[in-house]
Parts: sequence; C-alpha cells; structure tokens
Amino acid sequence: MSTSSSSLNNIGFYLIGISFILLGIAFLLIPLLANRGALNNVNIPPIILYVYNHDGFYFATSPILIIVSLISILIFLIRH
Repeated sequence: MSTSSSSLNNIGFYLIGISFILLGIAFLLIPLLANRGALNNVNIPPIILYVYNHDGFYFATSPILIIVSLISILIFLIRH
C-alpha cells in the first residue's frame, strides 16, 4: 500500500493543530499554577515564560512565541 502525499499533508496538518491545542491548554494552566505558587521553585528562563503579577492579577506569556508570531506575520506580508 502506498500513502498519497495528500494524506501525509493531512496528518501533518492534524499534528500541528493538536500541538497548538496543547500549547493553548498549557498557557491557560500556567497562570493558574503561578497564582497557586506552584511555579515559585521552578527556574524557567524569562525568554521562554514571562509571568506578570500585580495585585492578584497573573498574566503569563512566552516572548519566544510572540517573536515567532511576528516573524511569521512579516514573512506572510512580504510574500503577498
């Protein structure tokens, strides 16, 4: 049996989608874990995970993810 290239493209597309869903779940859980103090003893470099805490408000983001997103937007705009 041979696998067509379109089914391989579909599998890759599904894997990318699943990885984005898992990444989204992780970014929803990180502020909750930071709020409960579960990330106090974990040394994560700030370029990978930045947690902002002010008066009980927790915001977590990834500067690397923002940089990659901006680069992909610029590449998209340059191509079109």
